[in-house]
Amino acid sequence: MKTALVTGASRGIGLAIALELGKAGYRVAVMATREEDAYPNSTKALQEAGIAYSWHAGDIANSQDRKRVVCEAIARHGRIGVLVNNAGVAPKERRDLLEMTGESFDRVVGTNTKGNMFMTQEVARHMIATPCASQTRGVIVNISSCSAEVSSVNRGEYCVSKAGISMLTKLYADRLAGEGIRVYEVRPGVIRTDMTSGVAEKYDRLIEGGLFPIARWGTPQDVARAVRALCSEDFAYTTGNFIDVDGGFHIRRL
Repeated sequence: MKTALVTGASRGIGLAIALELGKAGYRVAVMATREEDAYPNSTKALQEAGIAYSWHAGDIANSQDRKRVVCEAIARHGRIGVLVNNAGVAPKERRDLLEMTGESFDRVVGTNTKGNMFMTQEVARHMIATPCASQTRGVIVNISSCSAEVSSVNRGEYCVSKAGISMLTKLYADRLAGEGIRVYEVRPGVIRTDMTSGVAEKYDRLIEGGLFPIARWGTPQDVARAVRALCSEDFAYTTGNFIDVDGGFHIRRL
Protein backbone atom coordinates (compact mmCIF):
# COMPACT_ATOMS: atom_id res chain seq x y z
CA MET A 1 0.00 0.00 0.00
CA LYS A 2 1.42 3.38 -1.02
CA THR A 3 1.49 6.46 1.21
CA ALA A 4 0.29 9.86 0.01
CA LEU A 5 1.18 13.08 1.81
CA VAL A 6 -1.48 15.73 1.15
CA THR A 7 -0.88 19.28 2.36
CA GLY A 8 -3.74 21.61 3.24
CA ALA A 9 -5.95 18.56 3.66
CA SER A 10 -8.13 19.68 6.57
CA ARG A 11 -11.07 20.70 4.38
CA GLY A 12 -12.18 21.65 0.87
CA ILE A 13 -10.09 20.42 -2.04
CA GLY A 14 -7.36 18.95 0.16
CA LEU A 15 -9.79 16.86 2.20
CA ALA A 16 -11.50 15.65 -0.97
CA ILE A 17 -8.10 14.57 -2.33
CA ALA A 18 -7.25 12.76 0.91
CA LEU A 19 -10.58 10.93 0.78
CA GLU A 20 -10.24 10.06 -2.91
CA LEU A 21 -6.72 8.69 -2.55
CA GLY A 22 -7.66 6.87 0.64
CA LYS A 23 -10.54 5.16 -1.10
CA ALA A 24 -8.14 4.22 -3.91
CA GLY A 25 -6.04 2.31 -1.40
CA TYR A 26 -3.46 4.82 -0.24
CA ARG A 27 -2.44 5.46 3.34
CA VAL A 28 -2.82 9.21 3.75
CA ALA A 29 -0.71 11.61 5.78
CA VAL A 30 -2.88 14.69 6.27
CA MET A 31 -1.03 17.96 6.80
CA ALA A 32 -3.04 20.88 8.20
CA THR A 33 -2.29 24.12 9.99
CA ARG A 34 -3.99 23.02 13.21
CA GLU A 35 -4.38 19.86 15.23
CA GLU A 36 -7.00 17.28 14.30
CA ASP A 37 -9.48 18.20 17.03
CA ALA A 38 -9.96 21.59 15.34
CA TYR A 39 -11.63 19.84 12.37
CA PRO A 40 -14.19 17.37 13.77
CA ASN A 41 -16.17 17.17 10.53
CA SER A 42 -13.05 16.29 8.55
CA THR A 43 -12.05 13.64 11.04
CA LYS A 44 -15.54 12.17 10.87
CA ALA A 45 -15.42 12.04 7.06
CA LEU A 46 -12.05 10.27 7.06
CA GLN A 47 -13.10 7.78 9.71
CA GLU A 48 -16.47 7.01 8.16
CA ALA A 49 -14.77 6.38 4.81
CA GLY A 50 -12.41 3.91 6.47
CA ILE A 51 -9.31 5.82 5.42
CA ALA A 52 -5.96 4.76 6.91
CA TYR A 53 -4.65 8.19 7.83
CA SER A 54 -2.48 10.16 10.20
CA TRP A 55 -2.79 13.85 11.05
CA HIS A 56 0.18 16.24 11.11
CA ALA A 57 -0.16 19.88 12.18
CA GLY A 58 2.28 22.33 10.63
CA ASP A 59 2.79 25.42 8.51
CA ILE A 60 3.87 24.69 4.94
CA ALA A 61 5.73 28.02 4.91
CA ASN A 62 7.92 26.93 7.84
CA SER A 63 11.02 24.89 6.97
CA GLN A 64 11.14 23.08 10.31
CA ASP A 65 7.48 22.13 10.06
CA ARG A 66 8.01 20.75 6.55
CA LYS A 67 10.92 18.57 7.65
CA ARG A 68 9.11 17.39 10.78
CA VAL A 69 5.91 16.44 8.98
CA VAL A 70 7.79 14.47 6.33
CA CYS A 71 9.72 12.61 9.05
CA GLU A 72 6.52 11.91 11.00
CA ALA A 73 4.74 10.61 7.90
CA ILE A 74 7.63 8.28 7.06
CA ALA A 75 7.85 7.03 10.64
CA ARG A 76 4.12 6.32 10.69
CA HIS A 77 3.55 4.89 7.22
CA GLY A 78 6.89 4.14 5.61
CA ARG A 79 7.96 5.35 2.19
CA ILE A 80 6.06 8.31 0.69
CA GLY A 81 5.02 7.48 -2.87
CA VAL A 82 2.77 10.47 -3.61
CA LEU A 83 2.97 14.13 -2.63
CA VAL A 84 0.05 16.44 -3.29
CA ASN A 85 0.98 20.09 -2.77
CA ASN A 86 -2.45 21.55 -2.11
CA ALA A 87 -1.87 23.95 0.79
CA GLY A 88 -2.41 27.57 -0.13
CA VAL A 89 -3.76 30.90 1.02
CA ALA A 90 -5.53 33.81 -0.61
CA PRO A 91 -4.88 37.44 0.25
CA LYS A 92 -6.52 38.43 3.51
CA GLU A 93 -7.87 41.48 1.70
CA ARG A 94 -8.37 41.90 -2.04
CA ARG A 95 -6.65 45.09 -3.16
CA ASP A 96 -5.96 46.73 -6.48
CA LEU A 97 -2.50 45.94 -7.82
CA LEU A 98 -1.37 49.50 -7.05
CA GLU A 99 -2.47 49.11 -3.43
CA MET A 100 -1.09 45.61 -2.76
CA THR A 101 1.30 45.47 0.19
CA GLY A 102 4.64 43.76 0.40
CA GLU A 103 3.49 41.94 3.50
CA SER A 104 0.58 40.38 1.64
CA PHE A 105 2.81 39.41 -1.28
CA ASP A 106 5.33 37.75 1.02
CA ARG A 107 2.63 35.83 2.90
CA VAL A 108 0.88 34.50 -0.21
CA VAL A 109 3.99 33.70 -2.25
CA GLY A 110 5.78 32.36 0.81
CA THR A 111 3.02 29.84 1.40
CA ASN A 112 1.80 29.02 -2.10
CA THR A 113 5.06 29.02 -4.02
CA LYS A 114 8.00 28.83 -1.63
CA GLY A 115 6.24 26.29 0.58
CA ASN A 116 5.45 24.18 -2.49
CA MET A 117 9.01 24.35 -3.80
CA PHE A 118 10.71 23.26 -0.62
CA MET A 119 8.15 20.64 0.40
CA THR A 120 8.69 19.09 -3.04
CA GLN A 121 12.44 19.24 -2.50
CA GLU A 122 12.10 17.53 0.89
CA VAL A 123 9.90 14.71 -0.36
CA ALA A 124 11.75 14.23 -3.66
CA ARG A 125 15.01 13.66 -1.78
CA HIS A 126 13.24 11.03 0.31
CA MET A 127 11.75 9.34 -2.78
CA ILE A 128 15.16 9.16 -4.45
CA ALA A 129 16.96 7.88 -1.36
CA THR A 130 14.44 5.18 -0.46
CA PRO A 131 14.44 1.83 -2.33
CA CYS A 132 11.38 1.24 -4.49
CA ALA A 133 10.41 -1.88 -6.44
CA SER A 134 8.19 0.02 -8.88
CA GLN A 135 9.44 1.67 -12.05
CA THR A 136 7.65 4.81 -10.89
CA ARG A 137 9.47 5.97 -7.76
CA GLY A 138 6.92 8.67 -7.00
CA VAL A 139 4.28 11.10 -8.21
CA ILE A 140 4.01 14.75 -7.24
CA VAL A 141 0.87 16.74 -8.00
CA ASN A 142 0.75 20.51 -7.53
CA ILE A 143 -2.62 22.17 -7.11
CA SER A 144 -2.41 25.61 -8.67
CA SER A 145 -5.35 27.53 -10.18
CA CYS A 146 -6.76 28.99 -13.36
CA SER A 147 -5.25 32.16 -11.85
CA ALA A 148 -1.88 30.89 -13.09
CA GLU A 149 -3.09 32.18 -16.48
CA VAL A 150 -6.03 34.48 -15.76
CA SER A 151 -5.42 38.04 -14.55
CA SER A 152 -7.17 39.26 -11.41
CA VAL A 153 -5.79 42.72 -10.68
CA ASN A 154 -7.34 42.83 -7.21
CA ARG A 155 -5.35 39.80 -6.05
CA GLY A 156 -2.15 39.98 -8.03
CA GLU A 157 -0.06 38.23 -5.40
CA TYR A 158 -2.28 35.16 -5.69
CA CYS A 159 -1.92 35.06 -9.49
CA VAL A 160 1.85 35.41 -9.24
CA SER A 161 2.03 32.63 -6.66
CA LYS A 162 0.05 30.24 -8.83
CA ALA A 163 1.99 31.10 -11.98
CA GLY A 164 5.10 30.24 -9.98
CA ILE A 165 3.67 26.80 -9.23
CA SER A 166 3.29 26.21 -12.97
CA MET A 167 7.01 26.80 -13.49
CA LEU A 168 7.89 24.71 -10.44
CA THR A 169 5.96 21.85 -12.04
CA LYS A 170 8.02 22.11 -15.22
CA LEU A 171 11.30 22.45 -13.34
CA TYR A 172 10.75 19.49 -11.06
CA ALA A 173 9.32 17.38 -13.89
CA ASP A 174 12.51 18.02 -15.84
CA ARG A 175 14.83 17.38 -12.89
CA LEU A 176 13.08 14.30 -11.53
CA ALA A 177 12.09 12.40 -14.69
CA GLY A 178 15.39 10.54 -14.69
CA GLU A 179 14.73 9.52 -11.09
CA GLY A 180 11.41 7.88 -11.99
CA ILE A 181 9.34 10.63 -10.39
CA ARG A 182 6.49 12.19 -12.35
CA VAL A 183 5.27 15.74 -11.64
CA TYR A 184 1.95 17.30 -12.63
CA GLU A 185 -0.14 20.40 -12.12
CA VAL A 186 -3.91 20.59 -11.65
CA ARG A 187 -5.53 23.96 -12.26
CA PRO A 188 -8.93 24.25 -10.57
CA GLY A 189 -11.34 26.91 -11.77
CA VAL A 190 -14.29 28.15 -9.75
CA ILE A 191 -14.62 25.50 -7.03
CA ARG A 192 -17.16 25.78 -4.23
CA THR A 193 -15.00 25.98 -1.08
CA ASP A 194 -14.52 28.25 1.91
CA MET A 195 -12.04 30.28 -0.13
CA THR A 196 -14.68 31.20 -2.74
CA SER A 197 -17.60 31.64 -0.34
CA GLY A 198 -17.01 35.38 0.01
CA VAL A 199 -17.41 35.96 -3.73
CA ALA A 200 -20.11 33.37 -4.39
CA GLU A 201 -22.61 35.91 -5.73
CA LYS A 202 -20.08 37.15 -8.28
CA TYR A 203 -19.42 33.64 -9.57
CA ASP A 204 -23.11 32.76 -9.55
CA ARG A 205 -23.68 35.67 -11.93
CA LEU A 206 -20.78 34.65 -14.16
CA ILE A 207 -22.01 31.07 -14.37
CA GLU A 208 -25.55 32.21 -15.15
CA GLY A 209 -24.14 34.60 -17.75
CA GLY A 210 -22.55 31.75 -19.70
CA LEU A 211 -18.86 32.40 -18.95
CA PHE A 212 -18.26 28.69 -18.26
CA PRO A 213 -19.12 26.12 -20.97
CA ILE A 214 -20.04 23.63 -18.23
CA ALA A 215 -22.47 25.88 -16.44
CA ARG A 216 -22.06 24.94 -12.80
CA TRP A 217 -19.74 25.35 -9.85
CA GLY A 218 -16.88 22.90 -9.66
CA THR A 219 -16.62 20.69 -6.59
CA PRO A 220 -13.62 19.55 -4.56
CA GLN A 221 -14.42 16.03 -5.76
CA ASP A 222 -13.95 17.14 -9.38
CA VAL A 223 -10.39 18.14 -8.53
CA ALA A 224 -9.75 15.06 -6.39
CA ARG A 225 -10.69 12.67 -9.18
CA ALA A 226 -8.20 14.34 -11.52
CA VAL A 227 -5.47 14.00 -8.91
CA ARG A 228 -6.25 10.32 -8.36
CA ALA A 229 -6.04 9.67 -12.10
CA LEU A 230 -2.64 11.35 -12.38
CA CYS A 231 -1.33 9.29 -9.47
CA SER A 232 -2.24 6.06 -11.24
CA GLU A 233 -0.03 4.26 -13.76
CA ASP A 234 -2.39 5.28 -16.57
CA PHE A 235 -0.16 8.31 -17.23
CA ALA A 236 3.18 6.54 -16.90
CA TYR A 237 4.62 8.10 -20.09
CA THR A 238 3.83 11.69 -19.14
CA THR A 239 5.29 14.33 -16.86
CA GLY A 240 5.20 18.10 -16.55
CA ASN A 241 1.61 18.22 -17.81
CA PHE A 242 -1.28 20.23 -16.42
CA ILE A 243 -5.01 19.59 -16.36
CA ASP A 244 -7.60 22.37 -16.25
CA VAL A 245 -10.47 21.39 -13.95
CA ASP A 246 -12.49 24.50 -14.74
CA GLY A 247 -15.62 23.59 -16.65
CA GLY A 248 -13.99 24.65 -19.93
CA PHE A 249 -13.25 28.18 -18.71
CA HIS A 250 -9.84 28.07 -20.43
CA ILE A 251 -11.45 27.78 -23.89
CA ARG A 252 -11.22 31.01 -25.87
CA ARG A 253 -14.57 31.73 -27.45
CA LEU A 254 -15.89 34.30 -29.90
